[in-house]
Order: sequence, then structure tokens, then C-alpha cells
Amino acid sequence: MNLFTHPRTIMDEARTARLKQAAGLDGTGDGDGSVQVHLETEMDAGKAKVFAIYGKGGIGKSTTSSNLSVAFSKLGKRVLQIGCDPKHDSTFTLTKSLIPTVIDVLEGVDFHPEELRTEDFVFEGYNGVQCVEAGGPPAGTGCGGYVVGQTVKLLKEHHLLEDTDVVIFDVLGDVVCGGFASPLQHAERAVVVAANDFDSIFAMNRIVAAIKAKSKNYDVRLGGVIANRSRNTDQIDRYNEAIGLERLAHIVDSDAVRRSRLKKCTLFEMGDDPEIVQIQQEYLQLAEQLWSGTRELNANPMKDREIFDFLGFE
Repeated sequence: MNLFTHPRTIMDEARTARLKQAAGLDGTGDGDGSVQVHLETEMDAGKAKVFAIYGKGGIGKSTTSSNLSVAFSKLGKRVLQIGCDPKHDSTFTLTKSLIPTVIDVLEGVDFHPEELRTEDFVFEGYNGVQCVEAGGPPAGTGCGGYVVGQTVKLLKEHHLLEDTDVVIFDVLGDVVCGGFASPLQHAERAVVVAANDFDSIFAMNRIVAAIKAKSKNYDVRLGGVIANRSRNTDQIDRYNEAIGLERLAHIVDSDAVRRSRLKKCTLFEMGDDPEIVQIQQEYLQLAEQLWSGTRELNANPMKDREIFDFLGFE
């Protein structure tokens, strides 16, 4: 070390080294592009209501999150949606593009977050919804949960939460590690998206267990279940009754949802067909219900073998 080096420069270099090491960009970790877990411990969201959306992979969490974000915006709320999947495709129906991710822009400034501007990583989507994609490492090279912590840190440093009414975390798949469970440290309510089938409800049971575990140390509580891509809800309702969970909404299985994804738009941009209007109204009612406040649910998830025997028909 040069004895005449300014102390601030030394501190900046040390900070950059730590960030690179955490991100796996210093040659350590799981390989090139590896990202390791580094969690922010708290997030002061002010008056914003924070929701975390979970569910089995492919169940429609991003579609649900994006349409729910628009529904909140239609109620006059200022909405921020945060995609927490390395695929960074949570917000494309809102922005009509795959926006740059937090990990992309951080790498672009050599992991000096103080050099970033808000417009570098926050993009406005349909009806004013603000969109952020956390991003993540290349496939197979590390844990994307690290980026969730860095994203929250950036939001705090840029005071974005002070001008927001609703924050929605759209989270990757099942809760199986601390990284992707980290939004539960910041959320007021966790909501599960599930179809009326074995795999979705089996995954939901494990998610409920994770939320229950986090609620011991954080303020997050179960908000309920959004039934999605299902004609009926009998299996979901039966499970809910058994463990003390509630269904908040039922988004029917509709081809309009598939077409909206192909058109890269939300359901609120799909015209006034009666079927589409019905789904829009369901999202608006869900947004009103969540904004008004859902009661805390003290659900008791089953053991894996217990729910295996419980689900299905005789």
C-alpha cells in the first residue's frame, strides 16, 4: 500500500474488493460470474405496503405480480415491482422489454454503487408502475439471492421507497434457500400462487413452512393464496381448511392470459372482452383487499409425507 494514498481511496478499494468477492468476480466462489448470498438485514419502507409473491416454478407468479401491480396503480397507488429471478423476466409485460438488471449495472460500474443513477436500474412500465429486475449469476454458478440484498440496498440509498405506496417482490420458485427467502425479511404479507393440482399445493405447503419460520424473527405474515390457472379450487380449499389458510382470489384458466404474455402486455391492455374484464376485476378486488389489509394467518403446514397422503382423490 502506498503511504500517500488517500484514506477514502483505500476504503473504496476495500469495499469494491469485498463486493467483487461476494459476487464471485474476483476469481473465488463457484466460478466466473458466481454470486454468493449477501443479505440486507432490514428495509425501512416507510408507509409502503410490501408484499412477497411465492409459488411453484411456472405457476404464473410473474403474470400475477405484474397484473396485481397494474391493479394497484389503477387504484391510484405508486407501485414498485422487483423481479427476484435470475431470468429477469418478471416485468417484461409492463415494460415491453427485458430491462437491464441490478447485477448488470453494478458490474458496469465495477461494483461502485455510488456511481449509479436511479434511471440506470429503475424503469417505468405500464400505467406508471416502476420496475426493477435484480438479475443473478449465469446458470449453475452461484446463488441469486445475493442480488436481492444488493437491490434492496440500492433502493434504500436512492430513497425510492419514500415515494412508493406498494412494493411487490416477485420471487423465484419454491423457497429452498436463505437467498430467495430474503424478501420475507422485508415483506408485510407473503402471498402464495397455486394451481388446483398436486405439485402446486405440495410446493405451497413448503412455502408456508418457510414463511412461518421467517415470521418468528420478522414482521412478515401469511396473507393467503391466489388460485391461478385453474377451473376449480376444491383441492386448494380443502388444503386451506386443513391448515388454516385462506383463498384471496381465483384467476380462472383463460387463454387470454397466454395471449397477453405473447403480446408482451398485461391483461389490462387486452381490450374489453367480458372474460378479460372479469379477470381484471378479480385483480382489482384483490388489490383493494390487500391494500385494506388482510388478517394474519397462523397456518400450520403439514409434513411432506402427510401432505402426500392428504392430497388427491380416494
